[in-house]
Amino acid sequence: MAVCLLCIIVHTPSSEFLYREKPGRGKRGTERKATQQAEYQERYMLERVDMHNERFTAYYKAQNIISEDEWDAFMDSLRRPLPTTFRIAGSRQIAQTLGNTIKDTYIPLLHNVTFEDEVIPPPSQIPWYPDGLAWQFNVSKQVLRTSPEFKKFRSFLVHETEVGNISRQEAVSMLPPLLLDVQPHHKVMDMCAAPGSKTAQLLEALHANDTATATSTPPGLLIANDSDSRRAHLLIHQSARLPSPSFMVTNLDASIYPILRSMTPEKRRSVKNTPSQFLFDRILCDVPCSGDGTLRKNVGIWKRWQPLDGNGLHSLQVRTIGMFMNFSRDSFFLLTEFDLVDVSSQLPELIRRPGITNWSPTVGRSIDTSHPSWAAYIETVPEDNRAESKMLETHWPPSNADTLNLERCIRIYPYLQDTGGFFVAVLERKESHGLSRRKQEGKRAAEEADMTIPEGKKLKLETNVSPNEPGDAPSASTSSAELINAIDDAATIVEDAPATEQSHTAATAQTSKPRVADPSFKEMPYTLVSPDDPALVTCMQQLHLNSDFPTSNVLVRNPEGDAVRSLYIVNDFVKSVLAHNDYTRMRLMTAGTKVITKQEAGRGMDAHFRILGEGLPVVLPYIDPATIMMADLKALKVLLQTYYPLCISFQEPFRSAIDARDSGNHVVRFLASQSADTTLLRDLVLPLWKSNVSITLMVDKKVKSALSLRLFGEDVTIAAREASKKKLLAGTSAATQHDAAEPGSEHEDEDGEVEKDENDEMDIEEQEQ
Repeated sequence: MAVCLLCIIVHTPSSEFLYREKPGRGKRGTERKATQQAEYQERYMLERVDMHNERFTAYYKAQNIISEDEWDAFMDSLRRPLPTTFRIAGSRQIAQTLGNTIKDTYIPLLHNVTFEDEVIPPPSQIPWYPDGLAWQFNVSKQVLRTSPEFKKFRSFLVHETEVGNISRQEAVSMLPPLLLDVQPHHKVMDMCAAPGSKTAQLLEALHANDTATATSTPPGLLIANDSDSRRAHLLIHQSARLPSPSFMVTNLDASIYPILRSMTPEKRRSVKNTPSQFLFDRILCDVPCSGDGTLRKNVGIWKRWQPLDGNGLHSLQVRTIGMFMNFSRDSFFLLTEFDLVDVSSQLPELIRRPGITNWSPTVGRSIDTSHPSWAAYIETVPEDNRAESKMLETHWPPSNADTLNLERCIRIYPYLQDTGGFFVAVLERKESHGLSRRKQEGKRAAEEADMTIPEGKKLKLETNVSPNEPGDAPSASTSSAELINAIDDAATIVEDAPATEQSHTAATAQTSKPRVADPSFKEMPYTLVSPDDPALVTCMQQLHLNSDFPTSNVLVRNPEGDAVRSLYIVNDFVKSVLAHNDYTRMRLMTAGTKVITKQEAGRGMDAHFRILGEGLPVVLPYIDPATIMMADLKALKVLLQTYYPLCISFQEPFRSAIDARDSGNHVVRFLASQSADTTLLRDLVLPLWKSNVSITLMVDKKVKSALSLRLFGEDVTIAAREASKKKLLAGTSAATQHDAAEPGSEHEDEDGEVEKDENDEMDIEEQEQ
C-alpha cells in the first residue's frame, strides 16, 4: 500500500532575496535599479574581513554541531563565494548531447584558464548526482558574468537555460527531489515552490518516459504552490520550459491549503479520507527560515543575522508542515504519525552529517541558551507575559528524542563538498495511523452527501461554491487548527456527477454567472471544450491530428468555453481535479500546458490553428506521420539565419516538398546527419509556418539561438546579428560622445545608468538555494 513521503527542507532565505523585478524605464526604473545595485553591493562586495557575526559564532558554537578541529574550515568555507552549479534536464533525451558538448567543447576551451593570477579548473561533474547530469564550476556567478575568459561558456549556459535544457541551481537544492523518488503515477505537491528549480526536477521525474521528440502524458499530478502571486507567475514561466499536461500552479498560503477532491475514490489503510478526497504520494516542503545556509551567496546576512529570526519563523514552519500531515501543533508529530526514512544508502558519494538529538534554542538576542527545556524557560517569564512569548515547547528537543531516529535527517555543511548549508528530513506516514481526531471531528455531513450538478448547466471547471459570509473570515489570532477547519467548512463539496451528466461538458451555454468561493481572485477559469465543438474539429483537420488525440481533455481559458484562441491539454487526473474543485478556492494560476493557438491569416483568408513550439512534444504523437516533412541540416541553417526565407531558396527535395504544401502550419523533421561544420546526433522535429512564398520556424528566438550554439558553435541567427550590430553602433556612439566631452570629465547617459548586456537580465533566481 502506497504511503505519503514528505521531504522537509530548511534553508531558504526570505522572499526579498528570491524575487527580482526587472528595472523599468524612466525615473522610477532608475531608482529601483539603483536600489538593486546597492543591494548587490551589500550582498556580493562585502570584504572577507567584514564577514563576521558574533551572534552567529556564539549560537552555533553552543549547538556543538561542528567540532573544534573543523570549526575554522567551516567558517572559512562560509566566506568563500559559492561555485557556479547547474543541472542538465534529466528527462530530455538531449541530456547526453549536452553532456558531450560540455566535455568535448567547453572543458578543453576552459583548460588552464587564468583569472586573477590563479588557474581555474574547468567544470567537473558533481560526483553524487545520478548519471553525471549535474556540474560544478569553481567560479562565482559574478565572475562568470563579467570575465571575458568565460564569455562563450556563459553564453552556452544562458541560452540552454532559457530553453529549459539546463537549470542553474545550487547543488544542495538538487537533493530533495532525488530523495523523494517520484514516479510518473505519483500525485505530488511542491508546497513553497518558487522560483521553481526543484519543481522542474519533480516534473522531470514525472516525465521519465519522455522520448527524444515527444512528451509523455504521465497519469500522475504535480501541484506547485506559492503564496506570492508574482512568484507564482515566475513558477509558470519556469515550468513552461518543460510542458506537462500533469501540472498545476496554485497561489495559496500552504499552511491553510484546502482539501482537494477528484472523481476517483481513493482509500488507504493509513488515512481515513472522505470518499472524493485525493491524497498526495509525495510532498516537498521548502519552508522559510533565517537563511544562514545561504551566507555564501547572500553575504548581507553576515551583518543582520540573529537567531530570533529563526525562532519567529518556527510557528509558520510547524503550521505549514502540519497542514499536510494533519497533526496538532501542541503535539510532537513524529511521535505518532510519521517515521523518518533512512536515506543513508542513497547518493553514496554525498558527504553528509547525521541529524542531532539535542540542541539549545536561544531565548534572547544575547544568545541565552541556558534553559534546558521549555518548562525551565517559562518559569523565568512573568505570568503576565507568558501569553506573549514567541517560544514554544517544540523549540526544544522532545524528552524522547533518542527514540525518534533523528539521526536519519541530513545535515550538509559548506566545507564538506564546497556547497551551501542545508537540512533535509524525509518522512513517511505510518501505515497504522489514521486521520487525527481534530480532522475527524471537523468533518461535515456535507462531505458525505452525494450532490449532483443541475441539469441544463454547462459543466465548468469551477464549482458553484458560495463565498464566505461577511464576518466569517478567520481573525489573525485564529489558531491553525481552527483556520483549517474554517476553510474546509466554507467549501461546498460537489461529489461525482453521473457520467451521463458529465458527457454534456459543453452542450449548452451557462445561463447565469456562477458563484465562486473567492470573488477577489481575478484569474480566468479553465473550461472544457466539447469534443464535437466546430472549432476543435477544424483544428484537428488543419493540423492532421488522428482520432487518438485527447479531445475530451482540451480546455480553453474563458468562462464561456469558446475555442477563441488558445487550447490547453490536461491529463485525466488534472481534469478530474479541476472539475471537482472551485478554481478560486484553489486560486488556480495555470493547469496543463498550452499546445495550440489560432493564427490570424491575411485578408480574405480563413484563420488557421498552429502548434506552439513548446506544445509540439505533447501533440506530436497524434500527428499523422505522413504529413511530417523531412529536411536536412542545410535547410535548418537557412531557417536559423533568416526570419522568412523564400521557398525557392531551399535545395531539393525540401524545396519541392514545401512548394506542394498549402499555407498554414506544418511540421518538419530534420534527420540526424553530419555536415562539414556540424553533426546532428538525433532527429529534430520543429513546427513551421508557410505563407504564400516563404516559411519560418515557429519557435522562440531564444530556442533558435540555443540550437545554433549547440550545432554550429556560434549564434548564426538574425536576432544575434542584429543585437551585435546594435551593440557595435552603441559603442561607436559612446566613443564619439566621449571624444567630444571636456578633458577630465566623466560621461554618463541622461538616466545615470550603465549599459550592460541584456543577457545579464537572465538572473532567473540563479542557483536557487
